[in-house]
Amino acid sequence: MVVTPQTLFTGQQLLWLPACASTNTEAQALIVQNRASDGCTVITDFQTAGRGQRGNQWEAAPAENLMLSVVWQPTFLAAAQQFLLSQAVALGLHDWASALLGASPKLKLKWPNDLYYGDQKLGGVLIENSLSGTKIQHSVIGIGLNINQQQFALPTATSLSQLTGRAYAREVLAARLLECLERRYLQLRAGQVGQLRQAYLQALYRYQETHLFLVEGRQVSGQIVGVEEDGRLAVAVGNELRRFGMQEIRHL
Repeated sequence: MVVTPQTLFTGQQLLWLPACASTNTEAQALIVQNRASDGCTVITDFQTAGRGQRGNQWEAAPAENLMLSVVWQPTFLAAAQQFLLSQAVALGLHDWASALLGASPKLKLKWPNDLYYGDQKLGGVLIENSLSGTKIQHSVIGIGLNINQQQFALPTATSLSQLTGRAYAREVLAARLLECLERRYLQLRAGQVGQLRQAYLQALYRYQETHLFLVEGRQVSGQIVGVEEDGRLAVAVGNELRRFGMQEIRHL
């Protein structure tokens, strides 16, 4: 049973597929065919070739988790403002998880937009933008969230069910997620950029804490002090403030 989200447009065109290679790929195909409305959402029970950040694969057990892609048309954003969209999406995930897990200090956003509980990953995001001139024409927001899965290949992964000891109806959670995402997207569209940035920093994993990072193949001790407008992570390393792109630094 598909639950219709209480939204203006996000998820009002909704396709729930038994299986596909990747929901992002399916969403991109709908755009090419001019069949994707603003807010079109593709959800699947099983991905055979799900994509993650840094070229990683996203692996999930069939029919136990949420794997979806949302198509938006953020033509109000310049290409240079792509990270604002990333922040809005990440905050939508954080809002959604907070409603389920409570306002736990363990619930964090790991830069750039992974959802973490403690030191374990609960979900991830992959955003693929297409440009028209200097503006973003379409954004495909791919999201993977661990819901009912009980066993993972990596100890750094967890699920809602593992955290709470209960099973969830994924259709209901999908509708609530789309509502949370649209609220943050409308906040972005209304130009409330300062509020989004502040909320993102407040939720940022290991913000203003000293931790080890892997930079250029070696361990360094540093402290995350902010995020640049272009999305680079600002880290204080010794007496130096350094800025890193996604492929240039890893948490340890």
